[in-house]
Formats: sequence, C-alpha cells, structure tokens
Amino acid sequence: MNPLTAPEFEHDTTIAERFHSSMSKMESRKHQMFPTLSDSEVARLMRFGQVRTWHDGETVFAAGGANPGMLLLLQGRLRITQCDGMGNNNTIVEHGPGEFTAEVGQLSGTPALASAYAVGAVQALLIPTESMRALVVAEAELGERIMRALILRRVGLIEAATSAPVLVGPPGSAGLFGLQSFLSANGHPHMVLDPATSANARALLATYAPAPAELPLVVCPDGSVKKNPSIAELGRCLGLLPELDPDKIYDVIVVGAGPSGLATAVYAASEGLSVLVVENRAFGGQAGASARIENYLGFPTGISGRALAGRAFVQSQKFGAEVAIPACADQLLCDQYPLRLKMSGDVRVQARAVVLACGARYRKPVLENLERYEGCGVYYWASPLEAKRCTQEEVVLVGGGNSAGQAAVFLSAHAKRVHMLIRGPGLAASMSSYLIERIAATPNIELHTHTALTALEGDDHCLNGVRWQRKGEAEVSKAVRSVFLFVGADPNSGWLADCGVQVDQQGFIMTGTDVMMARCRVTGHMLNPDGSLHGHLETTVPGVFAIGDVRAGSTKRVAAAVGEGAAVVAQLHAYLAVPR
Repeated sequence: MNPLTAPEFEHDTTIAERFHSSMSKMESRKHQMFPTLSDSEVARLMRFGQVRTWHDGETVFAAGGANPGMLLLLQGRLRITQCDGMGNNNTIVEHGPGEFTAEVGQLSGTPALASAYAVGAVQALLIPTESMRALVVAEAELGERIMRALILRRVGLIEAATSAPVLVGPPGSAGLFGLQSFLSANGHPHMVLDPATSANARALLATYAPAPAELPLVVCPDGSVKKNPSIAELGRCLGLLPELDPDKIYDVIVVGAGPSGLATAVYAASEGLSVLVVENRAFGGQAGASARIENYLGFPTGISGRALAGRAFVQSQKFGAEVAIPACADQLLCDQYPLRLKMSGDVRVQARAVVLACGARYRKPVLENLERYEGCGVYYWASPLEAKRCTQEEVVLVGGGNSAGQAAVFLSAHAKRVHMLIRGPGLAASMSSYLIERIAATPNIELHTHTALTALEGDDHCLNGVRWQRKGEAEVSKAVRSVFLFVGADPNSGWLADCGVQVDQQGFIMTGTDVMMARCRVTGHMLNPDGSLHGHLETTVPGVFAIGDVRAGSTKRVAAAVGEGAAVVAQLHAYLAVPR
C-alpha cells in the first residue's frame, strides 16, 4: 500500500491551508502559468506530436511515474492533482482545450510531480520530451510563453511545499537539514513533516518503526519509503540521477554545474553538441549559495546566485544537455580515446572531450568537533533555509571575502546580530567596496578584526556555543547556535592525479600559455601532435579543458566564469573537428 494513501492518515488542515494559500497567490499570474493557445497556435504545434485519446476517469499520468512530456488539450478536460502526503489529492488546475500540461521537469524527462486524470472523453496532442525541446527552440515567441509557464509552475509547486518527496523527522537534525538543503539548492519541491506536530508523520513512524539512526524517513513520489537515504539515493528516487549508458559517446562531458559549467552546457548544446553535465551536489556551485550578486552585468538591482543558476540550468535543459545530480567524479581516464570518466558507484561514461568546471571545495578551519556540527550549527553557505533557523538569534560568520560579505548582509535581515570575524585589520584587501560600505551601514553587523574562531561547543547533536579570540586578548565565549564559515576554498583537482593533468603548486589546473611552455620544454615546440596550437583553456592532456575557479590564473568572479564557459565551446569545436 502506498503510505501516502493509507487509511490511517488524517486530514491535516495546516497543510491544506498552506496548499490553498499557495493556489491563491498563483491567481495574480495565472494567465502566465496556464495560458490558453489560439487555434492557429495549436495548429502550429501539431507537427511536434501525435494525437492520443483517454476515457473518462482514466489516469493519464501519475506522480512519480513515467513522464509523458507535454499534453496539449484538444477536447475534454484534464484534472491535475497533487498528493499532500496525507492521502488527499488536491486539485491544482483543470486544463481545457487550448491549454497544456507540463513543468520544467518535462524538459529532462524526470518523473512527474503531479497526476492527471481525464474528465470526460479526452483528446490531446502528446509532445514527447525531445520534441518539446525542439518546440521551444523552433517556435521562438510561442516557446517563450511556454517556457515562462513551465518555470512559474515549478515555482508554484516549490512555494506550496505540499508535494512529495515527503521528509519526516525532527526539525534541527543534521540528516533532515542535509536533505532539505539538497532539494532546495536543486529547486525541487518537497514537504517536511514534524512528528511533534503532524499526526501523519507519527503514523509513518509507527508504520516503519525507524531506529534513531534511520531518520529521516523519505516518501518518494512513487510511494516508496526510504530510511535516512544518502543524497545519491534521494537523487535516484527523484529521477535527478538517471541511469547513464556506458556505451554512449558524448561530444563533451562537463564536470561541474557552476556558472562556468552551465555556460558551457548552454552554448555547446545550443550549437548541436551532445553534452552530459555531472555535478556532485547542486547546480550553481559556490555561486549558487550567494545571497545576492550585484556586480553581474545586466542585473542592476542584483540577483541571487540560486536564481541565476536556476535560469541557466533550465536553459541548458531547453537545448538538450543531459544533467546528472548528484554524480561525483572519481577519476578521469585519459589513456584511451574516447576519454572516460569514472564516477562513484563505478559508473563510467565516455566523451570525445572533457571540460573541467569542477570549481573548489569549501576550506575547513582546524576546529575540534567541526564535522559533528556540520548541518546542525555549522554551515558553508547562507540560503533562506539557514536564515530561517537563526531568526532573531546571534550568529557568527567567519571570513572577509565577497561571499562572506554577501552572506553577512543577507543574514543581518534575519538574525538579531551578526558577529563577523576576520584575521586581518580590515576588509579592503579582500572585499568589494560596495559591500564594505553596506556592512558599515548595517547596525546589527559587528566586525571583529584580528580575530579567530577557536572552539565549537555543544552536545552530541547540535551546536550551542562558540569561543573566539582577538590577537593579544582573552578568549570570548558566546552562546550561539549558528556559525557560517566562508574561509575560502581549495581547487577540486585532487581526483585528476592519475590522468596527467598538470596543476600548479596550489592545485589549480594549468592551461594555455603555461601548458604551451611546459610542452615546449619537453618537445622543443609549442604545437600539439596534430599540428594545431593549444587553445588557451586546454590542459596538458589534449581534449581536456579547464574553466572557472579550478583553472590557474582565472578571475574568481561569476562573470569571468560564464565567459570562460562560453569561450571554451569554440575551442571544443576546433578540437573535435580534427579526425581521430
């Protein structure tokens, strides 16, 4: 029996109210979310699909099941419903002639997030995923309207927070927070039930009797229940981590879905290359955790890193790039052609070229019990999820770069006070002036110079205090439950050691002029064996390119990363044009 439809579940008015409140908010943009196409527009789309029929009451597709693509109603009506985790199917909308089903998940063929039932005899144009992508590219004006509707529908599902997967566990636990963070960072709708306040959560715990180490429970969209799943297990249950064909040869594999990797995916896929992007946590990388980016061209009022990355991610899917999340790259095998990438779980994929956009790993200070409090008091980014946990509390933020400044300003709107700790005498050497001015003008941000975090304190589960020390002074103890660490990052290049990709002393990947000079010292000339010059983004291994933060000499800015992601595509074309 599906646990979401079991008879012991009660109606939860709180969640029902949340759902209907979200539906009310949608009214103001309903015309964009659920547009009605004209007869001439319907006629233009007929070439992209096939006409299908369903009988009254028939299930057209089910949440968690195979994703049919887009359905354009020609006759009858389709009722779109969403299970609220309590056995109740709430109606989101009813589509009539000229209206269409789908949200952004249809662009990549991930499992459906809602169910559809025929109301009366239904006739609809079924447009499969691949044809749907062709549609939004070929029909520019109509495709723009459809894309806007798909995006707004996903936003509506996220805001409602009443759909599967359902996470069940005590709030504040590191395990629950880790899954919430993964889903939020990847823009995936979900619902959280607290056993202390939800009878349905208690019923699930009684049914599955998990041990403390088996929490949280996760009810997947297909109704299966997992006990304390890993991020990879959750990704598979949601269809975010697809089964990859080891025999398929891609034109290019992009390792990393930060701004540079997503830019490569968008430009390469839009120019006809087959692209696979693998990312170990969430699209956007470190930039995706930025509360507000204000110096990116074209956004005078700023844009959050998550919003920017989300748009780029949808754009990459629009052009047909395949994305696997979470997929951890373990080893690049360069001794054969095509190149091979080995990932966790011994999954292997092949490509004619590889772009390394693997960015950097968060640097961790040497502090006792640091790992114990990660996700339950210690955080490496500041999103609305973390901000909600420290509302009207004092927090500590360590770091003096732009990311730290953006986080401090963002948290100051939620926290009672933000204690900002830096080792140096000030922020001028490491932070943009507009952020320095904003921090100085924010009364609840307190800057502590020449100061280091010295200890984390708490029980076996959660942080409840810290100690810090200013140079030459005694330690200070502070009762805080949230510490944000922005102490820099190290290049994520250690997994490339077996491939021969050359790095500098700090571990950043060498490209361009550095590579040419190294090759010249070995061979006596600066040409590749095929007679071509190295591209300025190519590494010491032909066909392997590096872009973004992981590349030696790169400008650590979002705009520069996007520029390199676009520039590398021309070099990919030049490399792939040479027969091998």
